[in-house]
Amino acid sequence: MTDLVRRQLAQSIETMSKVLDDAAIHAAVVEAGRITADAMKHGHKLLVCGNGGSAADSQHLVAEFVSRLTVDRPALRAIALTTDTSILTAVGNDYAYENVFERQVEALGQKGDVLLAISTSGNSPNCVKALKLARKLGIHTIAYTGNGGGKMKPEADINVIIPSSITMNIQESHLALEHIYCMCVERFYFGEDFGKKPQHLAE
Repeated sequence: MTDLVRRQLAQSIETMSKVLDDAAIHAAVVEAGRITADAMKHGHKLLVCGNGGSAADSQHLVAEFVSRLTVDRPALRAIALTTDTSILTAVGNDYAYENVFERQVEALGQKGDVLLAISTSGNSPNCVKALKLARKLGIHTIAYTGNGGGKMKPEADINVIIPSSITMNIQESHLALEHIYCMCVERFYFGEDFGKKPQHLAE
């Protein structure tokens, strides 16, 4: 069993090392942060969606924006589209599960907002539909994916594609890059010196 632990850690590190060496991924995360901060400065908001573990990521990331990541600062406007069970079950029942995020983009999204869709496969139909509608509404689109980007790739203005087809390793890299995305937004929004402030451990 200890061999299993070592193998899985090695696999995780290998994927993260590829991400570390991929300048295109770094540039995409920074650009996503810049666009999001600019939108927020102009009174717009971030919408985030995903399925399963990526739904958890959506909620986790939005919590960092609304509460804080590591440094005290004003709340930043962000909404997870994965949390309202009444909306999710109503749309899933009355229409189809593939419409659960698209319908919320229609209701809550405004021109100038940002939609971040997260999917390890890049092929989640509900994320694809949400991205397509967002673009029609003039909402900036960002996709965090793996597996070459899948069907979401052409629907996103900015793609952060993890070079892996293994779900858990993609998710591990997504989480790290989601935190860094939040840091980028903070620095573009509050200034580059923001990161020099004292950091706090969550209690």
